[in-house]
Amino acid sequence: MRHLQRYREIAVAFSRNGFGYIVKGLGLDQLFTLPRRVFVNRDQDVKQGKTTGQRIRAFLEELGPTFIKMGQMLSTRPDIIPKEIIQELEQLQDQLHPIPFAEVEAVLQKELEDPVKKVLKEIDPEPIGVASIGQVHQAVLLSGERVAIKVQRPNIEKNIHTDLEILHELAKRAEKRLAWASRYQLIDMVEEFSKSIEAELDFVSDGRNADLMGQQFKDNPNIVIPQVYWQHTTEKVLTMEYIAGCKMNDVEHLKKEGYQPEQLAEHLVQTVFHQIFKDGFFHADPHSGNLTALPGNRIGLFDFGMVGRLSQEMKKHLASLVIALIKQDTDDMIRAIKKMGAVPEQINIHELKGDIEQVNIKYYGVSLSDISLGESVTELLTVANKHKIRIPTDLTMIGKTLLSLEGIIEQLHPELSIMDAAEPFGRELIKERYHPKQIAEEIFDQMHEYGEIVHDMPQIVQELANMVKQRKMPIEISIPEAKSFFSKLDRVSNRLSFSIVLLSFSLIMVGLIIGSALGRQTSLLWDIPAIEIGFVIAMLMFAWLIYSIFRSGRF
Repeated sequence: MRHLQRYREIAVAFSRNGFGYIVKGLGLDQLFTLPRRVFVNRDQDVKQGKTTGQRIRAFLEELGPTFIKMGQMLSTRPDIIPKEIIQELEQLQDQLHPIPFAEVEAVLQKELEDPVKKVLKEIDPEPIGVASIGQVHQAVLLSGERVAIKVQRPNIEKNIHTDLEILHELAKRAEKRLAWASRYQLIDMVEEFSKSIEAELDFVSDGRNADLMGQQFKDNPNIVIPQVYWQHTTEKVLTMEYIAGCKMNDVEHLKKEGYQPEQLAEHLVQTVFHQIFKDGFFHADPHSGNLTALPGNRIGLFDFGMVGRLSQEMKKHLASLVIALIKQDTDDMIRAIKKMGAVPEQINIHELKGDIEQVNIKYYGVSLSDISLGESVTELLTVANKHKIRIPTDLTMIGKTLLSLEGIIEQLHPELSIMDAAEPFGRELIKERYHPKQIAEEIFDQMHEYGEIVHDMPQIVQELANMVKQRKMPIEISIPEAKSFFSKLDRVSNRLSFSIVLLSFSLIMVGLIIGSALGRQTSLLWDIPAIEIGFVIAMLMFAWLIYSIFRSGRF
């Protein structure tokens, strides 16, 4: 009830963009009526030939920052979102006006606990970047360093938390009411999105990610990560070194300025693969807006709100998958996918193998240099999702990261094969996996685990013996189709009860009527409206039984 107006706005946006059936499916149409004009607009959109992706993008943009961020996050899931919709989601723009500079100054003063003039020598009132969560201004510190200051929009945190609360509720309703929502596990997706956007609201987390990546490349002169000025950074204000360069997607301009696009492409590929396969900590959104070309064919990397983290085990499994892709070995692919995610107990291995072989057939006879690594990984993750293998979120980001990388490389250096560049990293990880030292460490870890089991064995046996003595041994018996059998049995017994009560009701009424007709002498009994009372009591009992049977859903 607290957010009823926002629910209405969401329902109207759904209907206005041609998704009224979702409003009905969620039951929102029972809460309020929708104006006729929203359906008229939908008809106009259909007549104008708007695609589903375009209407989804319009819906998200209409509802503002939280939904725009959700669309941007969904664009990183090519394993579950069709390609044509992802192309629209990638075009999502925040479409917000800049915050008035007076409000920027107010946020800076509150967060930095000092007037702006005591912190900054100068600040440009015009922002160099405007986004849904904040905007960026150029400034100069009192010490003379030129910086970029990212300032969070006032009240944006409260608005986002309201939308997140609504999204959680809608996801629960969707999984109960809509079959496709349960299949896509919307509740888990909203939970992941909530964690992601909460991290983006915390500029300190963004700064820490920048520092970690700065440590990754401190000995690599080809990569530049801006320095964070922590004394001027809070949860709502991020102050970083200002780095000016050329856009990576304007190849002609790069050449005019003396850059070598081929060298930039090689540096970028090595950077991304080093992060994924070596460190396991990678920038999950390496599009052209987050990259800049610097003198000496160096690359500047920005915006660290969306990052991925891979454990040592996850890196090994990813490397195994890449090697299996290169060899087009179906069995190795299955092994890698099964190790990468949580596999359901009732998975059909034959169907899984058939789907993976279909992916292999697509690339059969195709030169390795012509195969898209990002597309291949995405297709395999899509197969895993189809068979309800739950892949960790950080691994699902890999497909989108590789696709973004390939898009930039295609512009800078079309002849460069991403697959060829990835192979050495994958093989290096495989070598590390089978290195004698690594094998010895794994054996030691396993022996330690077995030692713990042996150490606990006497206690386990004693507990088991006590349970046997007390006759409390738990036994779980699983009988196929038992649930269906007992459900049918319930229906039969309920119908039998229904018939008996109906018969009893009929006999009571007949008896009362005959008794009334034959009993002609007056007495206290006949002064009481026995027929009426009996009828009411019998009807109440009958209604209660009917209600109970229908409520159980087993009639």
